[in-house]
Amino acid sequence: MTKKRPLATVNRREFTKLTGAGVLGAVMSPSLSSLAQAAGKVNPADVIKGKSSQMIIHNAKLGVMETPLKLLRNHDITPKNLMFVRNHFPPAGKQAWMATTDAPHMDNWTVEVAGLVVRPRSITLGELKKMTQVKRTSVMQCAGNGRSYYAVKRKAPGGQWRHGGLANVEWEGVPLKDVLKKLDVGPAASVRYLTANGIDESPAHRGADLIKSYLLEDAALDHAILAWKLNGEPIPAVHGGPLRLIIPGYYGNMNVKFLNRLSFETEQSPSPFQSKAYRFPNMPVEPGKFSIRDYNHGNSTPTYAFKLMSVIFAPLAEDTVKAGHVDIRGVAWNDGTAPITSVTVSTDGGKTWMPAAIKRSASPFAWHHWSVKAKLGKGKHELLVVATDAIGRTQPINGNARWNPKGYEWNGADHVTVTVV
Repeated sequence: MTKKRPLATVNRREFTKLTGAGVLGAVMSPSLSSLAQAAGKVNPADVIKGKSSQMIIHNAKLGVMETPLKLLRNHDITPKNLMFVRNHFPPAGKQAWMATTDAPHMDNWTVEVAGLVVRPRSITLGELKKMTQVKRTSVMQCAGNGRSYYAVKRKAPGGQWRHGGLANVEWEGVPLKDVLKKLDVGPAASVRYLTANGIDESPAHRGADLIKSYLLEDAALDHAILAWKLNGEPIPAVHGGPLRLIIPGYYGNMNVKFLNRLSFETEQSPSPFQSKAYRFPNMPVEPGKFSIRDYNHGNSTPTYAFKLMSVIFAPLAEDTVKAGHVDIRGVAWNDGTAPITSVTVSTDGGKTWMPAAIKRSASPFAWHHWSVKAKLGKGKHELLVVATDAIGRTQPINGNARWNPKGYEWNGADHVTVTVV
């Protein structure tokens, strides 16, 4: 069992001091957050310092918010003030340092590498900065992105995300494999998993800790980095700074924030965040016949790699669309293991389809822009988009064919109804 250990060189009081006393003033009390949210008067910038006031708040107490697509579509690389936020523990009290887009500057931040090893070691952020750095442009996506669309069949509990739990960003840091090679800890032959942990913790006494495990044989770890930069700057505290484990192509919860421990283990972590939450049933399930309590390692899989997905950026339902030739555009992405080979668009609810042109990103893990021009007459038009990749994966027209009790991994065809004038 992986057990949480305190930081070797930095305690939370020092962390708060280094991230700036102003952070504390930006955090609302839980009672105020709840009342303001209920009244619909929460300013996202008051919940997370530095965030756009146009962000959509799902939970003010936890600082959970998504990005409106009308803002997301304006940037190929998502700026930090528009990047969605998914916290699991309230950024208040001793964890108030989380609630800001300011970055902590802490070269003495320490990561311990231990578990079933011959030589437990540790390394500081300052030491990591002296190693060879690499960049990874990749999509960061909440596993619950699109959860609200499951409600057509039955509403899944949790924040009712649309498609704004999504960002396309550039991370920079040191390849995980280089760090492990440098430390040469000597894992036992029985080791099968690498487990990651961060400094954040549940405010509840003996509450569940967010710990994640990965099969060592997973090829995705070949691309993983210990990242300390986001879009060319030190990672903001709210997005996991000063150090975050980044596995391109993996859902956000698997990219552990505030990383301070890596552990070699024979089994995956028993943390509820690994064994019960953030899982997808291996077989189709029906509402009322399967719940989170039924999850186990045999009937479900952790939310590791992205499912293939595409969304429409324009036109959106709120856009003014004039009759004539209309530019329809958006982005598509997957886990980066196979090229996206086609994107097809319908303007009549799926009766007919047309191919879109794809502008490929230099990174297989980033989103890829697509576009098509269609002649639309006055009236309502139902737009749909479906992507397919080189190994035959495609989006289902009906995403609810694989309903999920927790609303994770939605990848149904995106539908947008527009009114043409």
